[in-house]
Amino acid sequence: MRYIQKLPLPVPSIQHILTQLHASTGLVFLNNHDSPIIAFHPEAYAIYQHDEYRFYQRDAFTNYHLNHDYKNLNDFIQFDPTASASSDLGFQGGYIGFIGYDIAASQDVCVKHAVQPALYIGLYRTYLCQHADGWYFYSDAEQPEQHYNWLIDQLSQTLASSIQPLRLHHSFHPRWSKSEYLHAFHKIQDYIKAGDCYQINLTQEFQTCCEGELLSKADQLWTLTNAPYAGYLKLDDFELLSCSPELFIEFEANRSLKTRPIKGTMPRYKDLEQDEKSKQQLKSSVKDQAENVMIVDLLRNDFSVHAETGSVKTTKLFEIESFNQVHHMVSEITAQLKKDANPFDVLRSALPGGSITGAPKIRAMQIIEELEQAPRGAYCGSLGYFNLDGTGSWNILIRTIQKYQDTLSVWAGGGITIASDAEAEYQECLDKVSAMLNLINTWQSHTDDYAE
Repeated sequence: MRYIQKLPLPVPSIQHILTQLHASTGLVFLNNHDSPIIAFHPEAYAIYQHDEYRFYQRDAFTNYHLNHDYKNLNDFIQFDPTASASSDLGFQGGYIGFIGYDIAASQDVCVKHAVQPALYIGLYRTYLCQHADGWYFYSDAEQPEQHYNWLIDQLSQTLASSIQPLRLHHSFHPRWSKSEYLHAFHKIQDYIKAGDCYQINLTQEFQTCCEGELLSKADQLWTLTNAPYAGYLKLDDFELLSCSPELFIEFEANRSLKTRPIKGTMPRYKDLEQDEKSKQQLKSSVKDQAENVMIVDLLRNDFSVHAETGSVKTTKLFEIESFNQVHHMVSEITAQLKKDANPFDVLRSALPGGSITGAPKIRAMQIIEELEQAPRGAYCGSLGYFNLDGTGSWNILIRTIQKYQDTLSVWAGGGITIASDAEAEYQECLDKVSAMLNLINTWQSHTDDYAE
């Protein structure tokens, strides 16, 4: 029996609620189809860090112990065939978490792993959901009133003073010089000419040192980007803040799948005429269409492994969607899941998403590992949820900020093909993250805009 209560409090911001709950185990936020959810105190969770999986079970209200009964993620993630969730409502209790690029890529190639958590998935039966008339508390856990009373107590307190505002020690700096980026670009073109690949998604990292909590600036970043697949996750000294515009896979109630890959980007402008010109330039770009269709073909192939024969369809091709800072070229693919297919297996086998690797995928990931020479961490992985019936939604973790201990990092990249121009690709990287970097760079004592 689900316990539901409307919060008897003024509607605070998402950042305010997260701040009040910042000490909670497994604190997570998902934009959730514009019906935001905040979940905390999972019943159990799985984490991968330091080259091993660990599984934890809650044995009291906030205490956790290692659970050695789980041997792998398929033991941990169990769907209920008798459960039924309405896909219109998004998350309704189940699994929330992220799968980083490195652990996803390691299914097929040997990759380095970051020290920070590479994967986290929690089983949540208690959460908040924002509706038009306010925030609602949902729980089908044991003693839900205890969780509700604890929550009201936390939210009624004076705004937590223990959250230290994020402060940068210095502005972001790219890990690569421009000449190093161009060297990697030309190496990729050599691989393409040699027939190794058709496209490589080359990315670079921007990094700085900092102190304080990334959460303290969440509202500013989400306002700046207005991202449909935004999210936040805190695990001890690791924070993941997503401003992603890209859906990876949506699992719907009729066992249909949908993916919406982004490939092709142009900057936005305040001048309406210039902005429309930029949009039309992207729409008519043969080079971007070629990149996009390569990834569409790759994802159609990924879907076909688990889909009913003949059900994979390209329902939209080369559509232009406009976000706060950029225009994107987006396509859409749908499929019907086989009756015996496990949704988690579908997600895991399709990761990393083709839009952030290149084609063919395995060779692309090998070249990425050779050239980038640093783990991506959560970047280019996926953040999302599964309901207990296997419905769910997972994003691609682009436009995403990672904070581990005192290091803050942002990545950006783009697809390189034989038709790519080195200067244009380098500029596209900057276009994708310059607004975020310039905003974050103001959070220091002596500010300066990001400069090439």
